[in-house]
Amino acid sequence: MKSNRILRAWCLALFAGPASADTPTGKSGYHLFRPVPVEQMRELSTDRPDKTESPYTVDAGHVQVEMDLAAFTYDRHNSDRSDTRIESWSFGTVNLKFGLLNNVDFQIVLEPWSVSRTVERPGGRARADGFGDLTFRTKVNLWGNDGGSTAFALMPFVKVPANQDDLGNHAVEGGLILPLAVELPAGWGMGVMTEIDFNEDADGRGHHAEWINSITFSHDIAGRLGGYVELFTAVTGERHAPWVATLDVGLTYGLTDNVQLDAGVNFGLTRSADDVAPFVGLSVRF
Repeated sequence: MKSNRILRAWCLALFAGPASADTPTGKSGYHLFRPVPVEQMRELSTDRPDKTESPYTVDAGHVQVEMDLAAFTYDRHNSDRSDTRIESWSFGTVNLKFGLLNNVDFQIVLEPWSVSRTVERPGGRARADGFGDLTFRTKVNLWGNDGGSTAFALMPFVKVPANQDDLGNHAVEGGLILPLAVELPAGWGMGVMTEIDFNEDADGRGHHAEWINSITFSHDIAGRLGGYVELFTAVTGERHAPWVATLDVGLTYGLTDNVQLDAGVNFGLTRSADDVAPFVGLSVRF
């Protein structure tokens, strides 16, 4: 029947995904339930350890796990100029990424355990710990996934409040991330990201926009060891809210083609940013 032929054609188009000039026709037919063969997989690309997201997706039918083994933040020189110290630990924060199509992946960000301690002088102390929020993201690569000197993607996301012990604001929030990667001369790579978030106001009475921009430069150091330096800024549309800027540096080391270790430190450049935030992490592709 004609309706059955139309249905079959629609299903084939769905799993083939959109075609692009740099996408080999041999990979366009792979999807979540028909994995890309190992010999055709792209080089491992991660959205960590810097804050600038990557425009490259996980190969169809494969899973990638990117996680903080441990991360610490310390903030004392806050924008309120009060005598308050905040220390936070997080363990096992993970981004689970699933390759749906040759140019689309789906991501779930989990925060299994966080601890925050606030010390106010004189005498005030507070502690919160537990599970954090859930974030769901989709990355759609528009070009450059399988070759070319540039690559670009769209990444819509939504945060669902799931935190315990008031570790979040209990509001549904979301936004759109636009990452661009550029190959530079002499082995340098550059990543640029623009992001717009729609977040709840501090008083809970409405929402405001927040604009995030970052730029990162990376280069191989020796063998599988690489490094990066990054500038990150966040400006909010909420009235009287300060802007955030950090300088981030870090290292990556590829243990294998599918396993990468990383470590880095983010330094606050403004009083509203955390003073210092070191971390160590791991990424594994299956």
